[in-house]
Formats: sequence, C-alpha cells, structure tokens
Amino acid sequence: PFFFSGNGPSGICLSYLLSGYTPYFKRHSLHPHPILQRKLEEAPEVSILDQDLEYLSEGLEGRSHSPVALLFDTLQRPDTDFGGTAESVLTWWHEPDRAIPHLVLGRNAPGGAWHSIEGSMVTLSRGEWMGLPDLPFKEWLKQKRRGLRNNRATAEDIAQYYQHYVMKKGLQKNFRCGSVVTSVRKVSAESISNHTQKDLQEDSDSLWNSNEQSTEVFQVDGFFKTVEGDKEPFSIYAENVVLATGTYDNPTWLGVKGENLSYVHHQLSALEEAVKNNSVGIMSDPVLIVGAGLTAADAILFAHHCNIPVIHVFRRRVGDPGLIFNQLPKMMYPEYHKVHQMMKEQTAACAGPYEHYISLPEHHVLSFGKDKKCILQDKNGCQKAYKISMALVLTGSNPSLSFLPNDGIDLAIDSDQPVNPKRNPIDVDPFTYECTQEKGLYALGPLVGDNFVRFVQGGALAVASSLLKKANKNPP
Repeated sequence: PFFFSGNGPSGICLSYLLSGYTPYFKRHSLHPHPILQRKLEEAPEVSILDQDLEYLSEGLEGRSHSPVALLFDTLQRPDTDFGGTAESVLTWWHEPDRAIPHLVLGRNAPGGAWHSIEGSMVTLSRGEWMGLPDLPFKEWLKQKRRGLRNNRATAEDIAQYYQHYVMKKGLQKNFRCGSVVTSVRKVSAESISNHTQKDLQEDSDSLWNSNEQSTEVFQVDGFFKTVEGDKEPFSIYAENVVLATGTYDNPTWLGVKGENLSYVHHQLSALEEAVKNNSVGIMSDPVLIVGAGLTAADAILFAHHCNIPVIHVFRRRVGDPGLIFNQLPKMMYPEYHKVHQMMKEQTAACAGPYEHYISLPEHHVLSFGKDKKCILQDKNGCQKAYKISMALVLTGSNPSLSFLPNDGIDLAIDSDQPVNPKRNPIDVDPFTYECTQEKGLYALGPLVGDNFVRFVQGGALAVASSLLKKANKNPP
C-alpha cells in the first residue's frame, strides 16, 4: 500500500507512524483520566495502533468532535486544557519490520502551508500544541535558545520545526516536494501493465504491492517541478490513497460583481506586498477588509501597525457567540481581544478611540466598481458607497479537490454541496478515517473538519492503524 497526501502536519505525522514508529503505553505512568488509565493498563504490551481505538476513546471529551483526535491528544498532552504540563503517557519504539512503504507528495517543503504564511505571524494555538509525536516543540525551541512569547510560536518557527522533524526522524526518503497531483481515479488492476508504471523510488518493489484480491486500484497522475522549472509527469498506482491537502490555497470568494478586479484580493500577503511597494500608506484611501475571522483580524492588526486606514465589513453582530473572538480567552490572546474591542467601539455610527479604523457590523458587499468605489449594504437594506485603495476578502478558504472526479463532492456528507471544512466535510469512518463512499481512499485534517494541528494527529493514528491491519503487519 502506498499513500499520497499533502505534506503538512497530518502527512508528516502519518509518515512517522507508517515508518515503523510505534506507540505503547509507558508502564508506571499515570493518566489523570481514571477510566482511560484503567483501559491502558489492560494491555500495555500491545501497541496503541493495534488496540481498539473506539474502546479507548469512549467517554473522552474536549475541543474536537473526533473521538480518536481526543484520544491521541490526551495520550500526548494529558492535562494541557487545564494548563497542566503532565508528560506524555506514550513511549515510542522503532519497529522497522512494521513499516509500510509510502510516498508523501506536496508542493512545498515538508510543513505544507506553514511555508506560505508570513513568518512573523503568531500562531493561534499554544506552541506546545503545534508539536508532533516524540519531539516536543518546546524542546526544539530551547535548542534554538528561544522562548515562547505568551506561550505561542511564530509561523516561521513552526515551518522550520516541521522540516527539522522530517530530517530528525529520517522520513525524508518518503517525501517528494515540488509535486502537484492533477488526478486521482479508480482503474481496474488488469488494465495496468507493469511496464507502464513510472517508478518514483529507487527500490521498485516498494511502491507496488500487488494484492491478488484487489481488482481496482487508484491511478495518481501529476507532475514534479524540476529545479530548471520543467514539469516532469508521473503516474503511480496504489491500493490506498490518503488525502491530506488542507485548505489554505483556495480562498472563498463572495461571488459579487467586480470581485475579479485587480484591486480586490483574497490573501493577506497582498496587503503586505502593497505596504512594501508603498502603494498603500497613511495618506491613501482606506483598505476594505471583509470578514470576521482570525485572518481578517491579522490584516487589521497589520494595517493598524502601519497606520493604514481600514474599513472593516462583516455580516455578524459584534456580540454573536459564533464569532471566534467571543470564544478566545483574553489573557492568552491580547491582540485579538484588541481587534474585538475596535470592532465594538469604533462603528461608523460613533467615533471611538482608534484612529484610521471604522467597523461596519451586519453589513455586506454588494459590488466593487472599476473606479475603486465599493457599495455596501446594511441589515436594513440601506446602501452606501466607499472609495477605497484596495480590498481584502478574508472569509475563509475551501479545499481544492479538482484532481478528484466531480471535485470530490460525492465524498462529502452532503453530496450536493462542495466540500467545506466547517459546513460540509468529507464523510469518513470516525475510527479509520476511510471515506464511506470510496474504500481505499482516506482523508485527514481540515478536509474532515480537524482544523488544529493538535487534533489532526488522531486522524493519522486512525489511518495508520487501518493500513497496518490491511497490510497484516499487526502482531497477533
């Protein structure tokens, strides 16, 4: 079996688990959850990968809807949600005979989208929650003689840590960076003759484990970008494919008139670029920022820092409990709390203490004009035009699944709607992460609604456990 996936944190974690690194319950360790402790003591000689994940995760509660995500998280960070620093109750053994040959395909260096995020951005999650198995992020940071600011890390630190992790754990032979997948589809095994297989690894047997019972396999097509900039095509055949492509590179559009004009952007980097080029500044017309999530907040903080005037438009009420700001502890996230305060106190109706910023709650964009005039409408239907220098539409992102038949829509919980991490994830078995609509195809991370690094790892545990059972590499 072989898997392709994105090479972000979920792909790295899965590669680690498929490379023979095996978690066991550390004898004499004590988990604060007494029922889980009792279950772990029942079979300490059996690896967690070979145990019944449904049984172990039963009754666990936390900040994820996935039972396996909660299980793997609490085994690695037992009391972290209560501010504790209890050690992991897992011990890791390298058992090379249990390794499953696999390939991880990704556009960037290992770490995925973390390489595309402005390096100085501070993560939403606490630094230790960004870590991968058996190499605590804090320890790595100590080696760099750095501490965590307010318990949080920068995107640059995270990206470097993920690259270091792949090298340190000896996983780099499984990674093919600079690869773009253009198609994944089921084909009949008989129609493939051996000589058409384009091999990607030195040892040709490792990719293709032909299984007599398997009548259908996946054909994965794509290309590698060479150093010279050429595109080298490839075709691989695999019985199992894992989708871990994340959602960062496909921002959501509003679908309004003029949204394709050159001054309307859908990524924060456009604002950073404009500041570098001096095309916006303290004297320019305001920048319009649309959205009320953390990326929009990051844009507001950046503009505020550069004294750039901002008009901030969002559909919700400021006090709406669904607004992310109303769910974050103030002490840990002072800068987001400040944005939330600005949104409350500085509406167009009443001038507040913050210069260069106007908040327009319960408004939406009707259209963008060629003259850089933008028409907004409030909840009562009143319309108003604003002259702006540029617009940033930061209302979330969707996965790009154009390489799957019908854009992967058939795999979603509601198969009439596009896949969306929050509203319509891919439908998977919660204990194997195998797609309910397509056997042999697995999905991880934001595609199935696991959006935080600390929780994507449970999905990797579920997939690895399932693939080991299929490959029959489980001890009796």
